Amino acid sequence: MNDYARIEKAMAYMVANAADQPCLDAVAAQVHLSAYHFQRIFCRYAGISPKRFLQALTLERGKQLIASAESLDTTAHSLGLSGSSRLYDHFVQLEAVTPGEFKRQGEGVDITYGVHPTPFSEVLVAMTPRGICRMAFVAAGHQASLLEQLGKQWPRSTLNHRPEATRYVVDALFLKTAKTQPETTPHILPLHVSGTNFQIAVWRALLTIPDGHLASYSQIAQALGMPKASRAVGNAVGANPVALWIPCHRVIQQSGALGGYRWGIETKQQVQAWEAAQHSPLLAGCS
Repeated sequence: MNDYARIEKAMAYMVANAADQPCLDAVAAQVHLSAYHFQRIFCRYAGISPKRFLQALTLERGKQLIASAESLDTTAHSLGLSGSSRLYDHFVQLEAVTPGEFKRQGEGVDITYGVHPTPFSEVLVAMTPRGICRMAFVAAGHQASLLEQLGKQWPRSTLNHRPEATRYVVDALFLKTAKTQPETTPHILPLHVSGTNFQIAVWRALLTIPDGHLASYSQIAQALGMPKASRAVGNAVGANPVALWIPCHRVIQQSGALGGYRWGIETKQQVQAWEAAQHSPLLAGCS
């Protein structure tokens, strides 16, 4: 079992047993390590301690919803269908597939892909020359089926297995030192996605939700100026083609319930707790 797999198994155990608040020894035993070695591995790859992760699991999501509302409201005026809106953190840049590109179905486009471990299971990352076009948890479906889906979306493209070219996409999320990105990470992380105008608008709205915060489907609809479109927003969120970087995991129900997630509710809860612990001043760190 590799270190990422150990973290994934430990997180799943803590999610399932959060109400019992399992001690460090109990969690370490699940991955057959001493408490000392497990603590070091978890901190190294997750950036937080097991204790902080467990604490984040018990936070009230409703409070995070309230904190997110103002952020969404202040960016509502810049959201639209033109593709010209500025993004919240200026690091992720989303570009939609043009009508011409869609018509050509990827003709002449080389798509590079690779599969990489994360604390939440392996992910498949695929990139066109213009940016990331797909990022999906392999645990939600076999790699072959994910590649088949990619081929159907870009039927005339050429797929090239080059994990060394896509690794930085995952490293930028999980190998942070002193909150800086790895040297191999570009200044801008480009996304190159295909969707309807409404879907693109929703995905842009998701990028305005700050790290460690949450928003409801109705808040997204309000920010887009379509207060009655919560259900349509939910469908667009569920169609997100780029896991983690387009943060559909930050959207929950107005009641505070988790809502759905195309890669599984357990994974959604793990990612939310990981982000909350990373960005909360009360929870951050490896103590």
